Amino acid sequence: QVQLVESGGGLVQPGGSLRLSCAASGEILSIDAMGWYRQGPGKQRELVAVLTRRGSANYADSVKGRFTISRDNAKHTVYLQMNSLEPEDTAVYYCNADGVVSFTPQAEFWGRGTQVTVSS
Repeated sequence: QVQLVESGGGLVQPGGSLRLSCAASGEILSIDAMGWYRQGPGKQRELVAVLTRRGSANYADSVKGRFTISRDNAKHTVYLQMNSLEPEDTAVYYCNADGVVSFTPQAEFWGRGTQVTVSS
């Protein structure tokens, strides 16, 4: 079974930085896209950033220029460097892996989420 485990969330002041990590474990052969979504209080889950295995990245307009996504394909790990954080970035951040090739038929997986709170 493939599992995604996030880490790195927490409380930070406005203007601060955090780095999220997500490691995929299990009998994984490859992962096409890895990314981050978030769900703020009273809001729907939204895409934050996604990065394909070949290096194509896509960001939400609200985080462009502040957040950077990267990944280590060999370790099946994705990172999200978040700078210049704003209170509006407060949310539960979920890791997503899509196009997963493994010994199970399921191709998309989600982590349980990590809380990011931006407040003074």
